[in-house]
Amino acid sequence: MIYTFWDDFFWYWYSNGFEKVFYIFWYFFLLEAPRFLVMDLVVMFVFYRTRNKKAAIYEEARQKLWFENPLVSLIAPGKNEGEHIYKLVDSINKQSYQNIEIIIIDDGSDDDTAVICRSLLKNGFIDVFLRNDERGGKASAANLALRYAKGKFVVHLDADTSFDEKAIENIIIPFYVDSNVGAVGGNIKARNQDFNISTSLQAIEYLQTIAVGRVVTSYLGIYKIISGAFGAFRKDIIDRIGGWDIGPGLDGDITVKIRKMGYTIAFEPTAVALTNVPNSFKKLSNQRLRWNKSLIRFRIRKHSDIFKPQASFNFSNFFAFFENIFFNLILDVIWFFYIIQIIIVNVDYLAFIIPLKIMIYGAASFIQFLVVLSMSERWKTEAKLIIYIPLMMVYNGYYMRVIRTMAYIKEIFFYSSYKDPWNPAKSSLKAKEYGL
Repeated sequence: MIYTFWDDFFWYWYSNGFEKVFYIFWYFFLLEAPRFLVMDLVVMFVFYRTRNKKAAIYEEARQKLWFENPLVSLIAPGKNEGEHIYKLVDSINKQSYQNIEIIIIDDGSDDDTAVICRSLLKNGFIDVFLRNDERGGKASAANLALRYAKGKFVVHLDADTSFDEKAIENIIIPFYVDSNVGAVGGNIKARNQDFNISTSLQAIEYLQTIAVGRVVTSYLGIYKIISGAFGAFRKDIIDRIGGWDIGPGLDGDITVKIRKMGYTIAFEPTAVALTNVPNSFKKLSNQRLRWNKSLIRFRIRKHSDIFKPQASFNFSNFFAFFENIFFNLILDVIWFFYIIQIIIVNVDYLAFIIPLKIMIYGAASFIQFLVVLSMSERWKTEAKLIIYIPLMMVYNGYYMRVIRTMAYIKEIFFYSSYKDPWNPAKSSLKAKEYGL
């Protein structure tokens, strides 16, 4: 009889039993599976269990929206977005809800953005066009638009996004479901998912972390970031806050401010926007380095009062921050020690451990993806991404983890977010001076 590697592989794990499997992969079973797999399945169950009741509540809220018919201000700040502006405006003008005003802000572009926007304004496709001759940064551009916005609600959009037909209507409805809702996040998906491997992996990531992940955190009451690509706000609340602060994590920052005022933050999965994700790993790495620095700069430094017992202390805000920091920062540190421990203690059996690790994480990713498809409005288009599921272990487990860790180190020790060219140097200098 000829013995193969797989004979030895299966005999090794059979003879050692599940205790050995648990001992080797405790990080997955104790830390990752409960949060990113079991919770997804529980929420999916609740989602389908309550969808009829929720549909009735939402239909009543929809009728209230249409009866009041409030003006909604759509603001889209951007730099060098000339190639995307028309698609953005075209998708807005095809919306089911039409009592809107469209405000485009050109933040110091050196392409043809200004020419295109002036043409759109002249022909009545947009309502207001503003231009900063000198770049002030995204926060500055958004705050300029806020001064001109007349709507009861303000919807912040990225200039390279486009929207499903009922996206604006659907993102406003939660305000009429619950009067305490202060802001609503939209469902962001990758428009260029088929461009290359990089965009396909990001498309899956967006589906897992936004389309499903934010449903989970919204159900738990710990939803903590309204994406700047598509987010709706009560204007009176934003005016009280003073608009957006400078920084790479301004989306999360303003969301935290609204939560700290005692308002509920909601996620609306049926309000779908499509955006172009970075089409190379170099661009993706730079984007995520910037995004992940915000955890240190805003959640640990700027909003550290969340962790201090005081008159304004709120347990859900504390838990939202703790969950974010624990699963993204603390577990990253633990993971590196975990990997080192596996290599040192089990070096002679890595040939058996690595294939099982791939199987376990592959199965978990596959189950997560099925949850995603079960809740998606365009599952037929997204189903073809399933061929990339085996790569998600490497993408999430190694590539993204390394990027996050690099970002944390850069920000903790070098305050590098203040040197990021994403914001003008003069703006970052003032932000650092005022501790923003």
